[in-house]
Amino acid sequence: MDELNDQGVSGIGKCIEWKPTEVLVDSETNDQEWAMVNAVGRRNRTSSGSNESQSRCRSVRIEVAHLKSFRVTRNRQQVTLMERDGTTHSVFFFQHGNADCFVAALKGNIKTVRSKKDKHLYIVPDEPESQLDRSFAELELFTENTTDVVWKFVRNLHHRPYETTLETFAKLTDIWLFKSSEQRREEEVAELLNRSLTLNETSADAIGEEYAVVDLRNGPLLPPRPPAPRGPPLSIEQWAQFQDEDGHIVEVEILKDIIFRGGVVPNLRYEVWKFLLGYFPWDSTHADRQKLRKQKVEEYFQMKLQWRSITPGQEQRFSDYRERKSLVEKDVNRTDRTLPFFAGENNENLMLLSDILMTYVMYNFDLGYVQGMSDLLSPILCVMTNEVDAFWCFVGFMDKVCSNFELDQAGMKQQLQQLHCLLSVTLPDLSAYLEKHESGNMFFCFRWLLVLFKREFSYQDIMRLWEVLWTDLPCPNFHLLLCVAVLDTQQHILMENNYGFTEILKHINDLSLHIELDSTLSKAEGIYHQLTSAICLPDVARKIIGLDPLGGPDTLEQKEPLQTTDIDNGLKVEEGPESLETLTFSPRTGEVAFERSLNLNYL
Repeated sequence: MDELNDQGVSGIGKCIEWKPTEVLVDSETNDQEWAMVNAVGRRNRTSSGSNESQSRCRSVRIEVAHLKSFRVTRNRQQVTLMERDGTTHSVFFFQHGNADCFVAALKGNIKTVRSKKDKHLYIVPDEPESQLDRSFAELELFTENTTDVVWKFVRNLHHRPYETTLETFAKLTDIWLFKSSEQRREEEVAELLNRSLTLNETSADAIGEEYAVVDLRNGPLLPPRPPAPRGPPLSIEQWAQFQDEDGHIVEVEILKDIIFRGGVVPNLRYEVWKFLLGYFPWDSTHADRQKLRKQKVEEYFQMKLQWRSITPGQEQRFSDYRERKSLVEKDVNRTDRTLPFFAGENNENLMLLSDILMTYVMYNFDLGYVQGMSDLLSPILCVMTNEVDAFWCFVGFMDKVCSNFELDQAGMKQQLQQLHCLLSVTLPDLSAYLEKHESGNMFFCFRWLLVLFKREFSYQDIMRLWEVLWTDLPCPNFHLLLCVAVLDTQQHILMENNYGFTEILKHINDLSLHIELDSTLSKAEGIYHQLTSAICLPDVARKIIGLDPLGGPDTLEQKEPLQTTDIDNGLKVEEGPESLETLTFSPRTGEVAFERSLNLNYL
């Protein structure tokens, strides 16, 4: 089944195939933007265009058998396909209509179940009816047609759950008590019982949405999540209104709220970021800032002269300096090179990036340089363009996130634990699911936290996100609520696809550049207001979002601390005292590697 013919097409099964508009397809599908292809014994269709056109236009082919779910959004014009291994394909856009015909064609070829919790999500079940038919047949419970009995059971379970369950127990009891041990199969009995009691959760089409079982657990009672609309960015006119004649910034909290709601217009960032990052005090005057900048220029070039005056002989005897310089050179050459600001050979802006990072090594030699810092400096340098201003803004940014890069990684350990705590309160079902599927360590969110979502959003979006986070509104650790908001959007996909650790990690990584910023920020703020209004919110969660503790017992247990080590200035995180789970993140490539091993010291 998995073998390919000489044309590279699967030998058996059906495929979903997208052809570029330049490629001609069969006349009956010529007006469509997609085609359902039967790949049995088929050769690749060729276009009538030139070879150049063929090489330029590449089709997309996805085997239907590998499809796990799909999502239809944006007025039914966008479709996102997800495979069983966790792969999430790019969004397919139906430009001249909607996806209704495509969805109908899919339903004609595979069984789909619409999610009960996410109306946009369609699940491709693992053919539960055939497995259930086989279980009943092998148990020899019925003399009539097995399939009829199975679906009669399903219908009865919906309308008469209590009586149907007892009836099933009676059948099983009859097998167990009155059949010989050779005739009964314990595994099939257990499987039948398990599927009988859980079938109503997986057969949404047959059961509908008339009722749902609600597990209140012992957690806090959360009120409905309030809306949190976004606003326009801070304009040049507004910025002028917040300054008096001497240059003092007045009504700072109102100003920060405007920035939190909508960010800052791009041509104003050069001024506003200096205040958000602590380069200039909010209460400083024009004269104060001119004097301060003169001092900062002198201080910067003094530190820059320190490392530039190191002779080759000194460098040979200074291993720490030599290693950090080598890391800076390697990272600078691959940081955001696709951007026009850093593109091309012998780019002067790359030299500025390198000089600023090397000067930061002299400014904070205890921390020095760790891979990933260049990612944080890059947008700041693009905005400031000036070497000195970019350096001191970068210093302010690093003051906020430096614990992410420290050798003992205490900051990262704490944030992962805090994120798990907030998730347990806000999305207890997802938290329990992650625990069950070996993902309660939250390692799949590691990249988000380390470089503050730099790899997850476009360049313009990350600038807007960072200036929102720099306001420190509406609470401390708002970036953790942003993580919860993204997971809230993805929880039904993760759970209903029954993803394990590997698939979860792959799916989360595939979200890069596919997260909508405004809706996520709005959801994160709504979660904050939901938590502040919650009844009996545990003190451990209250402290994370800056609320005073109530003094009551915390119901959320703290997990074992994560152990971390520094590997060539990369990062290795180990969970638990037995160090059975290890995660390694390479900021250079953005890759996360997970490894499970056995510590023989604990045998």
